[in-house]
Amino acid sequence: MKSFVYFVQLLFILCCVPNENELKIYDFKRVQPFLQQKDEKVHVVNFWATWCAPCVKELPYFEKIQEKYIKDVEVILISLDFPSQYENKLIPFLEKRQLKSKVIVLDDVDMNSWIPKVDSNWDGAIPVTLIYNSKNHQFYPQSFTYDELAIEVEKFLN
Repeated sequence: MKSFVYFVQLLFILCCVPNENELKIYDFKRVQPFLQQKDEKVHVVNFWATWCAPCVKELPYFEKIQEKYIKDVEVILISLDFPSQYENKLIPFLEKRQLKSKVIVLDDVDMNSWIPKVDSNWDGAIPVTLIYNSKNHQFYPQSFTYDELAIEVEKFLN
């Protein structure tokens, strides 16, 4: 009987609890609210792709920031991977790394329209990061080391 109860619990977890890591694909209109949330948190929004070596290199730093400041910071990783690579590259990449930060995919072919809406100085190259809170907003067209990222996040926490 005890094993039956465990089996039922396992089925419930597998079938009924939503998968937080389920890949969410948005156009820019649906991504835009993530770039301007009005609350007490510091938001760290990173645009990246699996094919971008500097992007992949810095992902663990964003994860460390999310873990360190879990109550005060929200990290959102916006993948710019190509739709043809979702199944074979992006999803396995995410599963292997078991990222804890929120990951969403921006699938909007009208880049000339939405890139300047993220920041007027963005030339489209990645990685780029936005860090903002209710008072300040900063755009970073660069990759980060952990220490550099932590210093920038700290500026928004104080």
